[in-house]
Amino acid sequence: MTDLPAPIQTFIDATNRGDTEAFVAVFTDDAHLEDWGRVFHGQAGARSWNASDNIGKRSHFVVDGVEREGDEWVVTVAVTGDGFTGTSPIRFAVDHDRISRMVIAP
Repeated sequence: MTDLPAPIQTFIDATNRGDTEAFVAVFTDDAHLEDWGRVFHGQAGARSWNASDNIGKRSHFVVDGVEREGDEWVVTVAVTGDGFTGTSPIRFAVDHDRISRMVIAP
């Protein structure tokens, strides 16, 4: 398995320990988050999605796989918690030390 870039590892770790501030801080100011067609923008959008679908649902991620596809990373996670549960790929784009794009597609 390929090692995760630091910002994606921070995304996973912050989620698993329920650290909202670290989670939000790992996104760029103009980040694009998309979850099954619902779109969120910037750190305010990351905070909103986090509250409704991630830490707010006590999500916990276990990484099942990591692939690099050009400039993007596809991270397959097993998710448990009070919201979505199951395995899902998440696409990420990283801009230096932060996440600029995250997409969860059907």
